[in-house]
Amino acid sequence: MSKQETTTDVVIVGGGIAGLCAAVALAREGFGCLVVEAEPILGGRARSWVDPTTGDPVHIGPHIFLTHYPNFLKFQDVIGARDTITWQKGRFLTLVDGRDALEIKDSGYPPPYHFAPSLLDDPKLGVRDLASNWPMVQLALELTEAEVQALDAMNGLGFLRTMGVSEAFIERFWTFVCFTILNIPVEQASAGAMMRFYRRLIANADLQFGFPDGGLGDTFVPQSIAYLEARDCEIRTSRRVVEFLGTDAQVTGVKLDDGTSVTARHVVCTLPPMALRELARPAWQARHETFQNLVRFAPVPYKCVYLWFDRKLTHRQFWARYWNANDLNSDFYDYSNIISGWEDRPSFIQSNIIWCHRVEGWTDEEIAMATLDELCEFIPEAREAKLEHWVVNHVPLVICAPYPGIDQIRPDVHTAISGLTLAGDWIQTGFPSTMESAATSGWMAAEDVLREHGIERNLVQPRADIEGLGRVFRRIAPMLPNRRRPRWLRDLGGRPGR
Repeated sequence: MSKQETTTDVVIVGGGIAGLCAAVALAREGFGCLVVEAEPILGGRARSWVDPTTGDPVHIGPHIFLTHYPNFLKFQDVIGARDTITWQKGRFLTLVDGRDALEIKDSGYPPPYHFAPSLLDDPKLGVRDLASNWPMVQLALELTEAEVQALDAMNGLGFLRTMGVSEAFIERFWTFVCFTILNIPVEQASAGAMMRFYRRLIANADLQFGFPDGGLGDTFVPQSIAYLEARDCEIRTSRRVVEFLGTDAQVTGVKLDDGTSVTARHVVCTLPPMALRELARPAWQARHETFQNLVRFAPVPYKCVYLWFDRKLTHRQFWARYWNANDLNSDFYDYSNIISGWEDRPSFIQSNIIWCHRVEGWTDEEIAMATLDELCEFIPEAREAKLEHWVVNHVPLVICAPYPGIDQIRPDVHTAISGLTLAGDWIQTGFPSTMESAATSGWMAAEDVLREHGIERNLVQPRADIEGLGRVFRRIAPMLPNRRRPRWLRDLGGRPGR
């Protein structure tokens, strides 16, 4: 064999969460793996690095964890990294409007009522507004997968109005939820994707947000490298896959941009759909729906702003702004209150500009100063502090936009091409595109590869089912008056218009 050829059991294309999780799962079963990553550092869309001016870790963009992320947390358990997350205690979320702050907390009431008292503390919402959302609660608790797929054809705003949700509740709750979780405006979001997340939000108690205790990539990258290298698996960074080897019906390996050909029994591709489309053979796109649909996926871009100050501005870890079409930022994080040992440091604040088309053409300084202005609306003391340093990260793809119709075409990990398995947060995992979805797809991909070799494993962790009174409502739902439930959804005799 020449120096330009190598052989392994499985090639993993992409060194993000999905790729590393799949590699770890397969290495655990004794398979030899080669992970190929185009960037110089691993982590994919969850990578981090050290800022050269301050020496502090910065991320490609803000990411949060949830206690109900069983597949990502299993990944961390396997590689020994469970202690790299700082969990927020005492509240679920702080929503701010100017200087006013609304604390969203678990009241201790059983789901789906656990957040209701906090929502009623919003001075711009009344009991009627909360009651108008009850049909959404009831529907979320009893939705079938077929109904989720039917809802995917409708936009979120149109569906909320069809269900009779008040405009005030849409403005104060749903616009924020869609924008921060699905990363696009409610009028453009899939109602099916929206309801997938909402079901999880209202059906489970004891939800907590978590944050990386250091660099985001440090929550899984060093540990994954150590785990894989201890099992004689190889990792190559700064190497791009330029071609799938094999035939129109079978993949037998990959060719890299340095001319190396890697022969493998199986290839797991974790690239986003835009990159996969560039690599897919024309015959695949002509014959197979999965590859034909790649053109329909579109990116959600972010701008992520980092601000270093000369003093402590707050003791909060995390807060978010109510949705306003004229705002830039949606959420803020003060890492001086998150990272272990930083309690006495000045504030180091990171923020998120989601769906950032509105700042295209702005300079980095204009973005940073506008972010400072929005920070000062909630913390006026920031105006008196010295801004020591700032950085703006430009992220062209955070997730694929969950437009109406997209949830229906999220593909399975198994493909019609022999030897090729897909993974990534955009795969159909039954969960929004998140780190949990990425890890889930990694376990799913490993299951698929093992199955092709006659090995049956159940690697994917089930997510918590409906808890509390939600279980009761789910059982009695068919007996309840259902005037708000659209007929087409009730009997699936047809689908709503787009």
